[in-house]
Amino acid sequence: MPDIAYEQARHGSSIGQPLTRRDGFLKVTGGATYAADNRPEGLLHAVVAVSRIARGRVTHLDVAAAKAHPGVVEVMTGANAPRLAQDPDAKDNPFMFRLDLLQNDRVRYAHQPIAVVIAQTLEAATEGAELLAPRYEVDPPRIGLDAEAPQAPEVVGAGDKAVAARGDVEAGLAQAERTVETTYETPAQYHNALEPHAIVAQWDGDRLIVDTPSQGLAMAKMRLAGLFGLDPKKILIRSPFLGGGFGSKGSLSGPQVLGVMAAKLVGAPVKLVLRREQMFGPVGHRAETRQTLRLGTDASGALTALDHHTLTATSRYDDFYEPASAISRYLYAAPALSTRHSGVRVDTGTPLFMRAPGEASGSVALEGAVDEMAEACGLDPLEFRLRNYAESEPISGRPFSSKALRECYAQGAARFGWDKRAKQPRSMRDTAGRLIGYGMGTALFPALMMQAEARAEIRADGTGTVALGAHDMGQGAWTALAQIAADGLGIDLDQLDFQSGTSDLPNAGIAGGSAHTATAGSAIHSAAASVLAQLAELATNDARSPLYGAGNAGVYARGGRLVRRDDEGRSEAFSEILNRAGRAAISAQGQGAADPASREAYAMHAHGAVFAEVSVDPDLGQIRVTRLVGAFAAGRIVNPRLVESQYYGGMIWGVSFALHENAVVDPRSGRVMNANLGEYHVPVNADVPSIEAILVEEHDPHVNPLGIKGVGEIGITGTAGAIANAVYHATGIRVRKTPITLDRLLG
Repeated sequence: MPDIAYEQARHGSSIGQPLTRRDGFLKVTGGATYAADNRPEGLLHAVVAVSRIARGRVTHLDVAAAKAHPGVVEVMTGANAPRLAQDPDAKDNPFMFRLDLLQNDRVRYAHQPIAVVIAQTLEAATEGAELLAPRYEVDPPRIGLDAEAPQAPEVVGAGDKAVAARGDVEAGLAQAERTVETTYETPAQYHNALEPHAIVAQWDGDRLIVDTPSQGLAMAKMRLAGLFGLDPKKILIRSPFLGGGFGSKGSLSGPQVLGVMAAKLVGAPVKLVLRREQMFGPVGHRAETRQTLRLGTDASGALTALDHHTLTATSRYDDFYEPASAISRYLYAAPALSTRHSGVRVDTGTPLFMRAPGEASGSVALEGAVDEMAEACGLDPLEFRLRNYAESEPISGRPFSSKALRECYAQGAARFGWDKRAKQPRSMRDTAGRLIGYGMGTALFPALMMQAEARAEIRADGTGTVALGAHDMGQGAWTALAQIAADGLGIDLDQLDFQSGTSDLPNAGIAGGSAHTATAGSAIHSAAASVLAQLAELATNDARSPLYGAGNAGVYARGGRLVRRDDEGRSEAFSEILNRAGRAAISAQGQGAADPASREAYAMHAHGAVFAEVSVDPDLGQIRVTRLVGAFAAGRIVNPRLVESQYYGGMIWGVSFALHENAVVDPRSGRVMNANLGEYHVPVNADVPSIEAILVEEHDPHVNPLGIKGVGEIGITGTAGAIANAVYHATGIRVRKTPITLDRLLG
């Protein structure tokens, strides 16, 4: 890179603006093409037949009856499924999970795919699947956290430590003036994105073209390459739009791969879309937890010890343990701290990443236990948190921006009116006689960074292009990343050609962990900086340019021009520089990745505080969340409109977690009994209260070059706990099992 004093404008015309979504018009007019909207010539339809048992083996399928049905073209079973180049049970990274791809007759969970029927119409395929009439050899399923003796996993989540501790917890509890021991339980929850998992697959010789929703295009391409023995360059995955993902589309699921196999078997394009009930099994879920916390304080209410143990479940054939205890490693300043996990293997599909994996379930228990400890100390819950929040990460000792957390507490409490909270539970009522409760919870989510690449270009007509295989599952990435790209290149947004959503573009990493904007944005920033540095070298070394000799003084880009820093009256358009140099364009690659030195020196998190008001019918126990106020500090805000929307979405999911979601499993069959959106409850409009999100200003120079932190998942952390604490304040009844339903209040 030439040694020229060039820098990008820190605040350009796009970053920080509350722009509407660039893809919004397409979505509201039906112009957005989702995976299942693709209809290549000769398309056939595939339907997955799934197991109705949770453990055993398939002994018979009436393939002849299905194939005899009008319109059915083929039935794919373990007998004729294409053989794979790689064992689908093989794993070589934390994001690779074992897949059920008809390689044998084993059944490992309910709703496991056991056959695929391919037909000329969706109706024929559906009817053919019903005609298979499977018979099974059934083994008793093992379901629930008490199914067998727990084991101690080595890692939880995506390779995190299962155990982390400092100090002597037992000594800290023994010397405490007051102690609390409490247990919280959270149920299994299932991803239910508006768009179910779908795929349209077509083969052209040894070339594979796939339309499928993906939060990780490059990773999906490598998985398909391994399974089918292909050169990755011969695979194209298109995923311009996702109808939600929440983590379930971070890695390829078995049904998506089955669609590719079906297309290979019949030699024609195949579309396969999961039905809603089939989402409850092969595409991941949040595992149930039982969390026990022990806390101790001295006479002043300062913590002396905190112990957080999580018992959770994983599948019998794979490993993913919900890292619920991990949140206690980062938030409260206990001198003695222990976080541990145990796991039970059960006959379900493998749990996977689900929005705020670990933090969502862990924060419910932690914030409830903290509230119980505050009550034992006779302290206001906010006062107790202010007394005990950490100035640095408790386990590692690395400093983080505790000032931002204090601001979240202060601004959220002021806007909510926390000072009007009565100390005594069950002492506040509205004019209709309903019990009113105020509760709060601290929100926390790590500011993660992954690896990404981007390509940038400036052309002689003054326009620019930025391209990378980024993903937009509804969070607004098309818009936010384009804003970063426009400012990075120093051009107006309408002069930018932003390309994303296909696997033939530079690898943008994974849209997960609330890290996509920071990661992909940093790659864009780097690529744009390289382009403009080349452009600056052309201009400052050309005696015909008004910028000649400005190398030491430096230049910056704005509005499609390079401007001399020491004399803003001297500038030149990009087009003039390139045309005079006889260059049609200048392009460059850039990378985004975490800085190991900064990550080693600093703890990096987004912070927040959520305040909830609930009203409860004193006779019937009916709960309504009437107000939510969340204050969040998440670094530099690229687009406040999109960020506010993400906070709202997270807080609404917190309502869902606290009061609605619960996958009910039949212990006799191992099947989810409410595998639909009629009985698997999520909030509807009438359940969503008045919501306000405060964007607390924060400047973190260490997190990444752009100062960006994630906002997609932090809204759920803190919210469910705040609601549970508000229910206690309203009723005087502490419900330690979610969802909080009227029977648990009245019983």
